[in-house]
Amino acid sequence: MPTVIKKPPLRAASDDAVELIKSFEGIPDGNPSTVNIDAYLDPVGIWTIGWGHAIPYKGEWLRGAANRTIARAMYPGGITKAQAEQLLRADLLDTSAAVSLRLKVAVTDAQFGALLSFAFNLGAGALGQSTLLRKLNAGDFSGAADQFLVWNKARVNGVLTELPGLTRRRRAERAMFLAQDWRAAAVSRGAGKITRSAVAKAPAARKLGTKRGNKRGTKRGTKPEARPEGGPAIKPRGRTTTPTALPLSTPTKRPALRTKR
Repeated sequence: MPTVIKKPPLRAASDDAVELIKSFEGIPDGNPSTVNIDAYLDPVGIWTIGWGHAIPYKGEWLRGAANRTIARAMYPGGITKAQAEQLLRADLLDTSAAVSLRLKVAVTDAQFGALLSFAFNLGAGALGQSTLLRKLNAGDFSGAADQFLVWNKARVNGVLTELPGLTRRRRAERAMFLAQDWRAAAVSRGAGKITRSAVAKAPAARKLGTKRGNKRGTKRGTKPEARPEGGPAIKPRGRTTTPTALPLSTPTKRPALRTKR
């Protein structure tokens, strides 16, 4: 009889986590001359719309300025802010499920929110193969918190580059993880070390009942991502929609994002 692997219950993002994600994703308008919000190119050349919604096209992320016409045609007339919010919430449901599958310890809402922001920005594959998750699942909450700060670089035009926005975001996520003021951490110049009081606030690890092995990723139809040289690629999971109907449908299969930590 085949083993039935129970999926963890779906865990919604807290309002605070959504606000953190919004604050860093921003909602740029690719064409300010129109009333609605239009697609734009993100810092690593991926067409995006709303709060960090990467646009998939034929099984891959839509990239490059040459594909401007395609990006705009997928969202004719742009989208409203309410539709952008709907896209974000839908994307976060996918990310939430992916994060939950990788956790072996119980975490607070704040800790889960920090992990959700991390995975939404870098991809669940990056989280799954990270030292951050390994330390967390081993019960080393303080070590896991420090690992947020490492993921502040991306390849821009082939060059591994520290991005100030990523540095601030990782500080904010680390602060949220430690039940600190993430807004203050986001504007702080120094990342700092974890204090004893902050560590004391992190709960001791409690193992979850469901066993999770490396095969779980392949069971879900995708190969575990490789770990080549270079920093994280910056984009969340995308989904194909139109601006007039934004259903919570199964997203387009995500192409492997090449990340490392």
